[in-house]
Amino acid sequence: MTITAKDVMTLRQATGVGMMDAKKALEANNGDMEAATQWLRVQGLASAAKRADREAGEGAVAVVRDGNTAAIVELRCETDFVAKSEQFTTLVDEIAARVCAEGEGAVSQFQEQIETMLTTLKENISIGRVYRLVAGEGEVVDTYIHQQSGRGVNAVAVVLKGGNDELAHELAVHIAFAKPLYLNREDVPAEEVEAERQTVTEISLNEGKPEAALPKIIEGRLNGWFKERVLNEQAYVKDEKMSVAQFLGSATISSYAQVVIGK
Repeated sequence: MTITAKDVMTLRQATGVGMMDAKKALEANNGDMEAATQWLRVQGLASAAKRADREAGEGAVAVVRDGNTAAIVELRCETDFVAKSEQFTTLVDEIAARVCAEGEGAVSQFQEQIETMLTTLKENISIGRVYRLVAGEGEVVDTYIHQQSGRGVNAVAVVLKGGNDELAHELAVHIAFAKPLYLNREDVPAEEVEAERQTVTEISLNEGKPEAALPKIIEGRLNGWFKERVLNEQAYVKDEKMSVAQFLGSATISSYAQVVIGK
């Protein structure tokens, strides 16, 4: 009996197993869907479906830099016990290196390994966030990673124009600590800004502020809100008297990426 891709997909959806396991089960049972499902249960593989519904709030992150390119890859799981294992951290390092060399699409090459690990470790394991940054002419790229119990938990990559490697690294360290959400004020979604404006307006009114002073008070509070979220406007962690933009001088941030496990 010919086993089609649709048959494999149907069995995968019904049992939660990986593509290779679904194909193997169908081949072992002459394409009989019911028999293949039972075969997977006997092999202890069909329980992966239940694991797929469990939250993968733990994991590890790896960052790789090679020349003008840097990549960040997050591998998610359920427990820190698995996240700290050598098998897990080695895999995320390998994926990051491949993404750095070949592009974000390279993660698909590791699907079979992930599915095998899912089965052996009995946890919901999946690829999380993936970033690849490339520095162009006149730009440099650098990275930073914070490790905890042998695994990466906070990774940063940044591309800087008009600066050097040392400045880019200092910026990456700042990002790791300050966790900005946006590069520039203009990047903040208008609906978020409007929601915050309404909130600070209500707060100011409830405090009984003079009506004539309200516009200035509201804008001041909004500016403080932006400074918490916008990288260029944040106070530089090593000298809070200056903003990040002031610290960089004539250099400018082209792009950045950050992955923090659990966030």
